[in-house]
This record gives sequence, C-alpha cells and structure tokens, in this order.
Amino acid sequence: MNRLKDKVALVTGGALGLGRATVLLMAREGATIAVTDMRDDDDDGASAVAEVEKAGGTACFFHHNVSSEDDWIKVVDEAVAKYGRLDIFVNNAGIAIPGNAEDAALADWQRVISVNLDGVFLGTKHGIRGIKQGERGGSIINISSIEGLIGDPDLAAYNASKGGVRLLTKSAALHCARTGTGIRVNSIHPGFVWTPMVANGPGDAEARRKALIALHPVGHLGEPDDIGSGAVYLASDEAKFITGSELVIDGGYTAQ
Repeated sequence: MNRLKDKVALVTGGALGLGRATVLLMAREGATIAVTDMRDDDDDGASAVAEVEKAGGTACFFHHNVSSEDDWIKVVDEAVAKYGRLDIFVNNAGIAIPGNAEDAALADWQRVISVNLDGVFLGTKHGIRGIKQGERGGSIINISSIEGLIGDPDLAAYNASKGGVRLLTKSAALHCARTGTGIRVNSIHPGFVWTPMVANGPGDAEARRKALIALHPVGHLGEPDDIGSGAVYLASDEAKFITGSELVIDGGYTAQ
C-alpha cells in the first residue's frame, strides 16, 4: 500500500477495461487520479471516480478526446490547477479497426493512428509539460500491445500504431534522460485481455475467447489488473532505474 502516496496520475481511457483497472489500483496505492475518457456516456467515467472515492481515494473525471491537442492542453492545465501537479501519465486510450494492408480503408487507418499513435504522442508531449511543472520528475507509461511487437495480417493499422508507440516511447525516454527532467518513459505490451474491446469483436464471443486462450502458453487470458499492476510498478519509485523499456505482460504469447 501507498506505493504511489502523494502522487497525482492522469489515466486516459480510464472509464473501462485496462484503464479503469489502472485507475483503481493506482488509487489503492495512494495516488490521486484524473480519469479521462471520450466515451459518449460519461456515466462510466463518473462511476470510476465514485468507486475510487468509495474506497477513500480522490479522483475527478474529464471528457477528453486524446487525438485533440486542444483537449490535451485543457485537461492538463485543469488537472494541474486542481491538484497542484501531475506525476504520472498513463496513455491507455486506444481503438482497433480490423483491416489488412490491401483492403483497409484509408479513413479507418487514419482513425486508428489518430487515437493510438497521435494520442500517445500528444499524451507524451503534454505529459512532459505537465510533469515538469512539478519539478520533481515522474513517469509516463504508454500502453502499446503485443501487436506492437509482432504482426497480424488483419490488423495493419493497429500494428502500425502500436509499433509506433514502442519506438516513440524509447525516443521520448532518451530525450527526457538527456535533458535531465527526471521523467521516465516506458511502454507496456499486453497480450489478450478480456476487456470490452476484445469481447465486443465480430463473431461468437465464447468461441473467440476459447481461440484466444489457446494462443497463450499459460492457458488463460489476462485480466485487467495484470496490466494495471504493471503500470503501478512503472509509476512507482521501485522502477526509478527503468526508462525506455518495454514491459511485456502476455502470458508467454511472444515467447513462442
């Protein structure tokens, strides 16, 4: 407990799935949380805040389009004004639209890149700006994917976006180290986790779940807390010597 005491975290896509798990675990470890999401139904974000507060933590919600720099400027400035500083950024928001390199529509490609890669670039850029205001360093955690490490013939845009997140993270980490900001930047690469993004895919959900389980040597899918726990570690002072790294949490998927 209290591994993140006196720290303030901003988590994008924090209303559901991996983001919500990260919000709750970081709050449990003592962090104050700015939850952001662009879902049409803000009730999910409000319920995440309520769950944090019910457990005795502090949180607030911002409606936030991560592909808009204006939104980033507004959200970061308002969070700093509210809590005095920001120490942790978790760039988690993401989408997936199936499509191969031959048949994918340009509009779908651009939509995925705008959220998954442009959004993480903006989150890293304004994460650095926000953390520097506190003058004590911090941690930026970019959620990539195993799909940023390996190829999938039917996820061309998603592969490109998540692979881009991996190398953007390394570039930003080197920049922050060279300029002495005290900011660490790392990526997390989840395997398949049974979140709404995965569960709501095409076809029969149970058949898809069983097929995905078979891809993981440990014999089961990941849980949102598995990824959230990794984010807590990278945000904590326990990870003070880790930057520019990729934390793969995938049940052995990429070890094959």
